[in-house]
Amino acid sequence: MLAVQHCNNSALHVDEGFSNQTQQVLGVAPVRCRENLNTTTNPTAAGLSMTLGIVSNIIALIILAKAYARLRKRSKATFLLFASSLVATDLAGHVIPGALVLRLYISGTAGGLCNQSDATCHFLGGSMVFFGLCPLFLGCVMAAERCMGVTRPLLHARMVCTAHTKIVLVMIWLLALSVALLPFFHLGTYIYQFPGTWCFINVLDNTSITDVIFVLLFSGLGLAALAVALVCNTISGVTLVIARLRKKKCHRRSAKSHDIEMVAQLVGIMVTSCICWSPLLIFGLMSVIRSYSGSMGDDLETYRTLMVMGVRLATWNQILDPWVYILLRRAVLKKIYRITTGRSDLKGSTFRRWEISSFQNSMKSVINRN
Repeated sequence: MLAVQHCNNSALHVDEGFSNQTQQVLGVAPVRCRENLNTTTNPTAAGLSMTLGIVSNIIALIILAKAYARLRKRSKATFLLFASSLVATDLAGHVIPGALVLRLYISGTAGGLCNQSDATCHFLGGSMVFFGLCPLFLGCVMAAERCMGVTRPLLHARMVCTAHTKIVLVMIWLLALSVALLPFFHLGTYIYQFPGTWCFINVLDNTSITDVIFVLLFSGLGLAALAVALVCNTISGVTLVIARLRKKKCHRRSAKSHDIEMVAQLVGIMVTSCICWSPLLIFGLMSVIRSYSGSMGDDLETYRTLMVMGVRLATWNQILDPWVYILLRRAVLKKIYRITTGRSDLKGSTFRRWEISSFQNSMKSVINRN
């Protein structure tokens, strides 16, 4: 998805007057078409956002691919497969809807008819729902998998494998696709949204009960995924802290370094998703409920602005997700530690102990398999 740009309200098409006159003759309330579209809108900001997202996700994919090839037989392989799928989905979420939006900008056909939709709008709206739900579902499943790995390592070793991970990934994509396709079965509708440069679920104008159900499903699934991720990451973090404290008191071996690293990355992904997606999910619910109940009144412009702000924030989730993984790796944290402390020798440091612990666990795993 791309960042949505504001457009001027002054650019009206010549056919608007004829259309409104025709509607008045027929006794239908006039509908202002393309009321927010400025044909001179500069697509530079959208192009820069798309480029930044693509570059960020490609860098993260390269790093993840190298790490997965190196750690394929270790417990971190499942996490890396999920993370790679998350980054690949974010990349597709920039390329597919982004290319369509840029094409509409360049051709000067962005906006369509207000309160109406066409094939382009249906595809763009479905893409936004699909590529919006997938990262939330993936973050939720990754948090649940790591929670099991930290709290129930034996159960995790028996149940979680690469084959099961791939099945879960397919199920996640199919679930998100099923939700995105509901308007094609007349449950909800996709329409052009203010300022006419993006398509999404109808939450503001002439909403029906099916629109309310669709928004409740979309926002409910998204918020539920964030809540589950929050609970699982909290449990994982508390468990690791308790293990660390017990180690200090009883002189036991501390938690594995890659567990700490993965939970830190998951917390970063969860915080990013909450900040970026919660506004759009909540604003969508508020808007459709007020619109359907007829209590929108003079707040229509306010809710239009809130929806634009929400989709802009949601767009940044796909840009920030890869950087969470890139920056919260142990290699990067070690360099930051060296720079901030001015120490080139990591003997006795937490990073050094993490590395030794991780190496010992890897050697034991190899010996046990042989």
